[in-house]
This record gives sequence, C-alpha cells and structure tokens, in this order.
Amino acid sequence: MRRFATVTFAALAISHAVGAQTAARHAFSAQDALDLVTLSVADVSSDGRWVAATASTRRDNFGVDYRRDGDPTYVRPSSARLVVIDAERGTQQPVFSDKRNVRALRWSPDGEKLGMLLLRGEAYDPAVFDRKSGKVTMLPIPSGKYVAESSDLAWSRDGGSVLVSLHTNAWRTRAQARFDSMTRGPVFVQTSADPFLAWDAIRREGSMRSVASIDVATKQVREVLPEGLLGNYDLTADGRDVAVREDITKKTDYDVIFGREEKLIVRPVVCAAQCEVKTVFPSLKGMTLAWALDGRRYAYSKDGKVFVGSIDEKGAKQVAGPVGDPKKTETDTSKAAKDQREKEKFSLVRFSPNGDAVVASNKEGLWLVDPAKPDKRLIIATNDSNPELPRVSVAAWTEDGSALYLTSASRTKWERTVLRYDIASGAAPRELLRDDRSYTGIRPSKDGKSVVLSIATGNRPADLYAGDGELRNLRRISDANPQLQQVAFGPTRLIDYLDADGHRKYGVVYFPANYEASKSYPTVFSVYEDFFDDSFDPTAGVLAGAGYVVVKPSVDFEIGHPGEAWVKGVTAAANKLIELGISDSAKLGVQGVSYGGYATNLLVTQTNRFKAAINISGKVDVVSFYTDSPRLGVRNVHAAEKSQDRIGATLWQQPQKYVEHSAIFFADRITTPLMLMTGAQDSNVPADNTREMYYALRRLGKEVVWVNYMNGGHGGGNATVEDFLDMQRRMVEWYDTKLKGVARKTVSN
Repeated sequence: MRRFATVTFAALAISHAVGAQTAARHAFSAQDALDLVTLSVADVSSDGRWVAATASTRRDNFGVDYRRDGDPTYVRPSSARLVVIDAERGTQQPVFSDKRNVRALRWSPDGEKLGMLLLRGEAYDPAVFDRKSGKVTMLPIPSGKYVAESSDLAWSRDGGSVLVSLHTNAWRTRAQARFDSMTRGPVFVQTSADPFLAWDAIRREGSMRSVASIDVATKQVREVLPEGLLGNYDLTADGRDVAVREDITKKTDYDVIFGREEKLIVRPVVCAAQCEVKTVFPSLKGMTLAWALDGRRYAYSKDGKVFVGSIDEKGAKQVAGPVGDPKKTETDTSKAAKDQREKEKFSLVRFSPNGDAVVASNKEGLWLVDPAKPDKRLIIATNDSNPELPRVSVAAWTEDGSALYLTSASRTKWERTVLRYDIASGAAPRELLRDDRSYTGIRPSKDGKSVVLSIATGNRPADLYAGDGELRNLRRISDANPQLQQVAFGPTRLIDYLDADGHRKYGVVYFPANYEASKSYPTVFSVYEDFFDDSFDPTAGVLAGAGYVVVKPSVDFEIGHPGEAWVKGVTAAANKLIELGISDSAKLGVQGVSYGGYATNLLVTQTNRFKAAINISGKVDVVSFYTDSPRLGVRNVHAAEKSQDRIGATLWQQPQKYVEHSAIFFADRITTPLMLMTGAQDSNVPADNTREMYYALRRLGKEVVWVNYMNGGHGGGNATVEDFLDMQRRMVEWYDTKLKGVARKTVSN
C-alpha cells in the first residue's frame, strides 16, 4: 500500500511559535496570530495532480503604504512561499528558495508549466516555471511597456503562449502625476462639470491597457488588443478571436459602488490593415455572463430570464424564465399570481464547460437546463428565504461537463455536506461527505476522477486534502501550521436565541482553552451583522487565550431603522449566555471593526449593560461620513442610502434618520468606557470621523481613549508588526482593566 507524505510549512513558522521542545501547550496569542500560515490554492492542473499553492503569514504582508490608496500604479507588498504539491504522492516542490510577491498563477493545459506574474522592483513581469526542470524563465515585455498592475495571465489553448495586459511607461508617469496632484497639490480643483468624480476617474484610468500574447518558446510578443479601457477578456479555444469588455461608462454612477457600464465586442486576434470588430452586446448592464471553454458560446441572465448564444450567431435563445414582457403581463396582483411569477424568474449560476447545459436557480432550487430540450430538470430543492432549508451552492463543474459538485450547509446546526451530481444519470445528487467540517475550494480533475479541496475542522485554519472523484480515501496533503499543536484552543459552540422581536437568531461562541462549565466568564461580544460558522478568527483566539468567552451574535435589520438591530439582537444574545451560565452579567464587553465598530458605538448609546467597549475604525457620524472618503467614490453615499447602512433615503429626504443613526449626537448617553482605535491613513472610514467621538466624550467628561496608528489603514494597527502587537495588547489590557479589575497597563504612549 502506498504511503502518502504530508506537506509541512514549518519553515514558514518562526521558531518561538513552534515550541516543539516543550510538552506544555500555551494559550493562543498575538505572536501566534503573526505566524499563522494561510495556505491558498492558486490553481490545480487539468488532471488534478499538480497543485500550485502559496503559503503566507500576517507577518509577510506588513509595510503597506496606505497613503497610496487609490493610486492605480501602486502594488501592495504581499510575499508568500510558492510550492507545487503532488496531490497523488503528497510531496512538495518549492518554486523559489525564498518568499516572493507572485500572482495570477495558472497551469498550462498539459500541466507541465506554471505561468505567473512575479514582482520585480515596482512592476510585475511574466514568468514560467517548468515543473520537470524546476527552472523559472522570465518572459520579455516590449520596450516602453510593463505588465499592468491589474493584469491576469491566461494560457492559449495549445499552451504555446500566455496573455497579459500591459500599460505604457508614459501611462504610469501620467497616472502618478495625477495621483500626486490629487494628494499633494499644490492645487487640486474639482468641478461638477466633470462627468466623473475625480477619484472615480483615476480608478477608471487603471483600465487603460493593451493585451499582448507572448510565445513561451520563441519569446516573441504580439499585440492582441490595442490600448483601450479594457475589462475582462476571453480568448477563443481556436485562438482566432478574443472577446473583450470595453468600458463605455459616461459618468459617475450613484446607484452602483464603483459602477461602470461595459459593452462586449469580439475582435480577430490577427488583423489585416483593418480589423472587423463585432459588437455582441452594446451594454452588459444588469447581465450575468459566462463562457464555455471554447470561448465562442456564452450564457447570460437578465431580468429573470436565461439565454444561451454564440459569437458566431446573431441573437441568443431564451432557455429559462418568463416569456414576453413581464410589465405587460403582470395584471393579476393576487399573492398567488405574484408567487407564481417569482418562481418563473431564473438566474444563471453556471454554464457547462462544453456549452451544452446551464445551471439556473429560482425560488424552488437549482435546475439543469439543456438548451436543446424544452424541459428543465430540478437538481436539488433550496430556498434562501426559507431558514429551515440548507444553503446549497454549485462548487465546481468538471471540465468534461460530466459532473457537478455541490456544497450544502444547514442553517440550524453545524452540518456541511458535499454532493456529486452526475449529469448523464439524471439521478438525485449523491452525498459524498456530511459532518461538521467546512469544505471550500473544491477543484475536480477534468474527468472528475480526482478532487483537491480545503477542509477546516472547527476553529482551526484549513488544510489541503485530495481524494478520488467520490471523495473516498481522503488524504491530507498539507500541514500548514504544525506549530499549533503546541497551542491550546477552547471549544466552539453554536447557540440560538430569540431577539427582541421574537426572531430566531444564531451566535458563535468561542471558549477559553481552560473553560469550566461551572463558572461564569467575562465575555466580549464581537459584533457586525450575521454570524454562523465557527471559522478561525485570530482576534477571537487572542481574547479567548486571555481568558474571555467571545461571542459573535447575529442581528436582524430593518430598512430605515438599522440602529435598533444591535440593541435588539446583541442584548438578547447576552441574555442567553447569562441564562446558560456561561457569561457573567457584570463583566460584558463589546467591540467591532468597521461596520462592527459603528455598531458598537451606536449600541452603547442605547444601553449601559456593557462595562467596556472598543470601536475599531467605525464611523460615529453618518452625516459627515455621507460625503467622506473621497477615494472610494460614491461608496459612502451608496452605503447610507441603499446598502450596508440601510437608511433607505438620501440625507435630504430624511435627515432625521441620519441624525438618529449617528452616535455622536447621543454621546451624552454613553456610560460605557470606550476605546477608539483608528488608522490615520484609513481611506475607508477616515480617522477624523471616529475622532469626533473622542472630543465629544472629553467635552462631556466621559471615559474615552483614542489610539491612532499614524501609518495604519482600515483596521488600525496594520502597518507594522509592532503596531499589530500593540493593538492586540491594548485590547486585552482594556478588558482586563474594565472586566477583570486588573491594574491598568498600556493605555497611552
């Protein structure tokens, strides 16, 4: 019987984190969080055998210059160890001897070569790793050009060349000068006469690029697409044509964050004096589009209808959804008629690699649609609006089109399932795995005879596993964090409770390693929106390691009244934890990051149940936030009016709601000691917004501490190792002081 080796990444772990010589386990700490390895699958070869994976730690990704947020020429530091794993034998092959900034990793069709973009200096260069020889070969770029910061990398179907997108050096000079003028001056002028907000315009300029094909053997470079505002592009399998999205946005769109309108054109790869360019769709707005592997056939959905077509034909064939114009046929306004119309609406989920079938969804479940047949086949029943039914997703479609892999997750308990649906048989999906583990990144081989996937057990980071097409004989092919064997983790638990409106909600509880059921613990509630899975959370791990129960409660939102959600849901979760004897009612803390920080600050204006609170990068004034963060374009306006903040109106339509949901206006009601943590270079929620609360509480004689990391971005202490450790230490010491009565340590410089 063949024995399989397990890939380890111990070389990535700092020696103090491994602690292999000591038998005693220690509590999870901020140092452990720094050296935790995140293993990411970049690509799997078509035969399912070769896995290109990157392994990185939090320590590898410090050094970001947040002052350059919005600069289309800036590449953030992100180093990782790149390895090739043999999924059959479980062995590894390092591509480089050290960590590198690599991206856009793609296997050639035959699995012999791995294409990549490798950062050298301030720009990426295309490179190819030969799996058999172990050598990396750099590919040339035409003089005066460089690989665009946003470029992907794609192989031609014959594996002879790679496609990348390019900027000119002149473009970079112009873009950098424009960014400098917008951030340093000496004068920066904006006017409503311009069709775009200035920061939208510079972001859009990042799409000004060309596409080139580089022959791997001869190193010859050929232009495939001339410079233009280019989005995604797809090369046909025969190499004759390329379909590309062109940006045709006329002005800043206030209805969509970073919204842009594109048209789809098809252009021959090899042109004579004049190229014939075919417009397939004059506008892709509101469409979901997918391609078959041949690059010629497509499927799309729009307005509840699903279509299939080809770039070689005029028009497309409708295969699912209501027939005719719904606006003209919706005369029956009864509930039964409305429900029936909703069932008739379909959305595209996946398009078969062979272009011969579509997976579409409606209110009843997932359906297989054969364009050549009039009838649809129900694959599995599911309904996102029914909390009793599990959530089902299509995880993968084998490249030969023979099988679908589905994942299903219960919404009432930790139970996850992987299923396989064989297209030809038409039988119900077969259950391959069912337990409380989490399954992600399912990548089957072309013929579905082998699978690589990530599996996480409870509150632990995921590792890679490989098995046959039925997921039998699963074998672990990575051990990314062997040092965690020396760390003592507590258990996790899913709880349910009724919020103040009687709605059943769920929360995730992280316990200290030495948890005793007979004791009540100081408890920190980490808030945002909804939580369910017991996923790994470094901050929760640090707090649990310091002896706190950490709870992630879910809340229900109502448009126009988002502020009520947290006081109704978080306090109900607290009642449940106290009722279970887990939490000490006199020792409750609350914190959150970003929207969770906003929630925290708003929550403590409505209740005095919490004895300590921490707002990390959370706004406190929705009025000023509404027109803040210019580098994000319309994001903050959209968030307040239409999306995350759920106010449901503009500032001028309902100004009272903006006041009602701004904690700053109710700072006089706060009795909870509050710590504010910000990054001075945060372009998401500017530190100046959170700063308002510090000065307000000082003026009111309240207890408040403001920690501003001068080089940090969104999330506060994320610029350096020292900032990260300082932030984690301050959080623990804040709660130690307020909830445990431990003498104060670090609260000021």
